Amino acid sequence: MFTTSSQTIGPYLHIGMDWAVNPDFAGPGVAGERISVGGRVVDGDGAPVVDAMLEIWQANAHGRYAHPEDTREIPLDEGFNGWGRVTTDDDGRFRFSTIKPGRVPAATGGLQAPHLNVTIFMRGMLRQLVTRIYFDGEPDNAQDPVLSSIPPGRRATLVARPAGATLEWNVVLQGANETVFFDV
Repeated sequence: MFTTSSQTIGPYLHIGMDWAVNPDFAGPGVAGERISVGGRVVDGDGAPVVDAMLEIWQANAHGRYAHPEDTREIPLDEGFNGWGRVTTDDDGRFRFSTIKPGRVPAATGGLQAPHLNVTIFMRGMLRQLVTRIYFDGEPDNAQDPVLSSIPPGRRATLVARPAGATLEWNVVLQGANETVFFDV
């Protein structure tokens, strides 16, 4: 048997990190539009990555982060901590529920489009991958400074699209449809 590019270090995530998984990021009473996001993580060979963890950070529906450095006078919902983690299953699938975030300030001034910040951890990767999820049909996407900095043909890799009651967003680690990842 030959190994694929995702089988280089070992299956440690499910051995030691399952305690950190929380697929519902917004508790009862949190303001905002409830959304569910699901998809798959696949390696450069198109095989499912069964040992990945996605960590999502986001603002609340008002556009405020639940973080001590966000001191803006914007409501901060009780029961909303602004982050969560999910792991992939035997088919590389993941799913989480949250609320659609509000717009947050851009470093260059103005506001960013609603988005989720995603960090991906997995075997074979000594450094995590950092990316974003934007929302299909969001009018503010056209003015988002980060999304606008990406070549138009690559932007679709960051956009979650409706698929029934769920928004679908997939992570492709290499190849023609590789997800856009950011240097941090």
